[in-house]
Amino acid sequence: MKKITKPVFFIVFAVIALFAVTTVFGVHSQYGDIVTTYVHGVDDIRLGIDIQGGVDVTFEPADGADATEEQMDAALEVIKHRLITQNINDSETYVDYNSNRIIVRFPWQAGEQNFDPEAAVKEPGEMAELSFCYGSEATYDEDGNTVPAGATVLTGADVEEAGVGATQNETTGSQQYLVTLKLTDEGADKFYEATSALYAESGVISIWMDSTMISAPTVNSVISNGECTIEGDFTYEEAKELADKINSGALPFSLETTSFKTISPTMGQGALSVMLIAGAISLAFIIVYMIVLYRLQGVVASICLIGQVAGMLAFVSGWFGFMPSATLTIPGIAGIILSVGMGVDANIITGERIREELNAGKTLNAALTSGYKRAFGAIFDGNLTGIIVSIVLMGAFGVPDSWCAQLLSPLFRWFGATTEGVIYSFGYTLLTGLIMNFIMGVLASRLMTMSLSRFKCFQNKKLYGGAIHVD
Repeated sequence: MKKITKPVFFIVFAVIALFAVTTVFGVHSQYGDIVTTYVHGVDDIRLGIDIQGGVDVTFEPADGADATEEQMDAALEVIKHRLITQNINDSETYVDYNSNRIIVRFPWQAGEQNFDPEAAVKEPGEMAELSFCYGSEATYDEDGNTVPAGATVLTGADVEEAGVGATQNETTGSQQYLVTLKLTDEGADKFYEATSALYAESGVISIWMDSTMISAPTVNSVISNGECTIEGDFTYEEAKELADKINSGALPFSLETTSFKTISPTMGQGALSVMLIAGAISLAFIIVYMIVLYRLQGVVASICLIGQVAGMLAFVSGWFGFMPSATLTIPGIAGIILSVGMGVDANIITGERIREELNAGKTLNAALTSGYKRAFGAIFDGNLTGIIVSIVLMGAFGVPDSWCAQLLSPLFRWFGATTEGVIYSFGYTLLTGLIMNFIMGVLASRLMTMSLSRFKCFQNKKLYGGAIHVD
């Protein structure tokens, strides 16, 4: 590693401080009644059923339809996928084949004060069949349901990915949300043919969700790149809900809610408050202990521990834009505590190695360099075993299409993966905590300590735990 200069400490400290503040509070902006979130904070974390409670809902095929076991399994997989697209990994899903019932349990939405269980269970069971049709006229089928009169251009199967976009109204200047669609190669060819035929006469392609026409845009250009939008005077939440439905696909048959009830938290908010208070007190004692025992090295270790905790919360809240948020359960909090303990252990190992080098008579710079090098092997071994365990837990108790489950599919395919959110949450927080331990406890700690050692006022060996007198 190249020589670390004095400003490095202040740069790393500023990055950790900014990271911790944005992790806790997030970054938001408000335009009228619309709140746009740029960075998620702790208030955006969805708490598990064990902490916050949730919903127990039973779905059955509509109109008493007699579904096969294969159809019930397909419906269950779609519901699971819809829950995952809403970042709900603490859910329980069951199928009762004898009575054609699907039972689903999932937690409340993050930050929701007035919980409406009926509204919460509506979306997972909706059929959500997307179709693009010629014209905007409607007719009725033999059961009296409204259906598009024109031929179908595209279905949901022709859509590769749906997302949320925004545009500005040229007249009012207000922001309008829309749904963006990326079509499959086959869908792009179909849409190109349809827009080519309708462009000359300014024809209309209506967009339907089940039996409801949600938009009927005029074809103003020939679309050949397989990308289009759905405009319908949406709010951001409505556009995201529609995009999620399209991404998760259609159910093989319509479901109706036959019963629903709220679930009381098994441990409750009181348990969460007690754990947070206990965690804060424990962290304070750890910081004092580290500073007393390892002096300046303890100060650096304390800063890095705060950064490690912030990093774990950032992984859970969805702070990183390339990763969705996750559900936090009591076992998930236990994973955070365990990884913090391993972070403390890493700092103690480093502090002791540095102290040994100093007491052996080495110069400060040589002792720091050698101490970090000697400590890394033990830290790496301990964290690596923990990472392996956490990946196995996530693979065994996560959704089948997660990267952990796919990585370990040769093992788990013999008995199947399950969705047990509490255990998945433990593995997830443990994994992210150990990753942050490498970043904060090893890399950031070394950068800050080596930088401080460049200052003349911080070159006394006693500040790093060395003996007052060295023979």
